[in-house]
Amino acid sequence: MSDYLPEVVILEILKRLPVKSLLRFRSISWTWNSLICDPSFISTHLQSSLSNNTPFLLIHYSETGKDNYSFHYDNDGFDELKQLQLPVFDCSSRTAVLDSCNGLICLILFHCEFFNFVIWNPSIQKYIFLPQLRISEDAELKFGFGFDLRTNDHKLLIVGVDEKDGSWIQPYLFSLNENCWKKVTAIPPTYTFGVVTGAIDIKVPFVNGAVHWLGYQTRNNDGFSNVILGFDFSAEEFMVINLPESLIGLWPPCLTIMKYGESSIAVCKSGELRELWVKKEYGVIESWTKVLALTRHIQSKRIPYVLGFRKNGEVLLEVDRGKMASLDFNCLKMEPHVVEGVEVATTLITIKVVISRA
Repeated sequence: MSDYLPEVVILEILKRLPVKSLLRFRSISWTWNSLICDPSFISTHLQSSLSNNTPFLLIHYSETGKDNYSFHYDNDGFDELKQLQLPVFDCSSRTAVLDSCNGLICLILFHCEFFNFVIWNPSIQKYIFLPQLRISEDAELKFGFGFDLRTNDHKLLIVGVDEKDGSWIQPYLFSLNENCWKKVTAIPPTYTFGVVTGAIDIKVPFVNGAVHWLGYQTRNNDGFSNVILGFDFSAEEFMVINLPESLIGLWPPCLTIMKYGESSIAVCKSGELRELWVKKEYGVIESWTKVLALTRHIQSKRIPYVLGFRKNGEVLLEVDRGKMASLDFNCLKMEPHVVEGVEVATTLITIKVVISRA
């Protein structure tokens, strides 16, 4: 290989190639395989892919009681790339997508008595099981999957509160580099979460090196004080982000948090008038802006459900059962999308195809 081109030149060429080509090139020789599988090259290719690749939208939908996943280009046509086939583990468990980060997908396996986590790289069809962790059965849990830039490490956070009194249970953090769980020693904030209804979504968005979820305190007059809770993967510390004044005292299940663009967050308020608030500048409390107020759809008489944001800044909505549309909230123009066979669209995840580790 070095008889024709310097290795540094070959590396520059390889890091610009798609994953499918790199997987084929690994069989050329032991040297090529070693080069492409080297952790430093994987990291370099990952950063190149994240800056250059077109992201895909992973749509999760139900059809006759079966979970399905499909990749769609985040383009004007919302074209489908392919159906995603999740790995089959065993017939006694149900598999669901927890979240995606840097091309890796974190799966959760629900068994009748416990659950497992799997980190899966669909680009190279490899996965690993995480070590099992015993957690209280009487806890309301949330899981956050993301990436620590400081240590170049994918991490998974588990936080939970006791269903009986709302007190925090011991949080745990998994490191892919170390392949182990450890107790989080940082002191959690004096807010609880998830015990108002017992059925709040377990998924939390990863933004700016931290995972985020909604928390609250109960006031003496039976009201609520809502905030956004976060955990920074590099500092391994909890944080509290204040909400807009009009959202602070609402019933907690009325609020849903999601990722906004590449570096901030948004909050959706449900009810007869569905409001969408975005934080234009992460970390600046004054930057909260209400960008959308939705009422019942004219044809379906149903309030559209906010699935998430597209790369161009438009909002992806579920306007009726299985019917999706993109909305430009600057001109309020709505563009419908057809996804064959969809009955209920439930999840939207942005993913990029990379040759990241499994």
